[in-house]
Amino acid sequence: MNGPEVNDLLKIAVPNKGSLAEGATGMLREAGYRQRTDAKELVLIDETNGVEFYYLRPRDIAVYVGEGTLDLGITGRDMLLDSEAEADEVMSLGFGGTRFRFAAPGGSTMSVADLDGKRIATSYPGLVRTYLASHGVTARLIHLDGAVESSVRLGVADVVADVVETGTTLKRAGLELFGDAILESEAILIQRRNSPAPEGLGLLQRRLNGVITARDYLMVDYNVPRDLLDAACRVTPGLDAPTVSPLAKDGWVAVRAMIPAREAQRIMDDLWDTGADAILVTSIHACRL
Repeated sequence: MNGPEVNDLLKIAVPNKGSLAEGATGMLREAGYRQRTDAKELVLIDETNGVEFYYLRPRDIAVYVGEGTLDLGITGRDMLLDSEAEADEVMSLGFGGTRFRFAAPGGSTMSVADLDGKRIATSYPGLVRTYLASHGVTARLIHLDGAVESSVRLGVADVVADVVETGTTLKRAGLELFGDAILESEAILIQRRNSPAPEGLGLLQRRLNGVITARDYLMVDYNVPRDLLDAACRVTPGLDAPTVSPLAKDGWVAVRAMIPAREAQRIMDDLWDTGADAILVTSIHACRL
């Protein structure tokens, strides 16, 4: 059987470098799509799945999707909002999480209202401009490509708006965080605004959701006396209900259920205390729920 025509392929933009690139290609591979093995490769056709991947600068992806050149893209929520492109978020992907905060010398005593008339250095002027407008604040934005924490010391700005992980870099520059987070960002799937869903989007979403669920959950198997089954099932209710099977051992049953990965050790302890034994926890490679 011949594959789909090239013009019929679903065109998806993927980050070509950085942490978003690693996370996106890893997730797509887990979802069953081919991905490039050579970082110099700019386009990859996956005929089996009817997809054409374009590897682009993360900041440019929202523009290409917003202009309708490509059907879908994976980028950061921060980059989508900063671009002000005609594209919308379809789903979050659960990786690449970042927070944006304001920081300034003596910032612990400041509020967002105090930014009125100030000079704010940032690598995300579109994002910050929209945030300030929503709070009725007018400020001068200084667009820098990186290392914005140096701008205050060098006299270019009064305040910075930047990605914050631990805040250590800002503290070293003599800056203090203040105000609420400007944005909680992460990797997202986007499509052109006010456009019909492209063919293949539903399948892509199901596969990506399966990867996300597989990463967030584990499978637990254990044996438990039948008279303790109700107590054990309260510990492992599963997504719908646990699977219970009789054992050759009289009065015992085997139980299987999905559990949140972050709670696996506590759940194993609780099962043991309940009277279960032969408790095994295994990873889930893929799923459909």
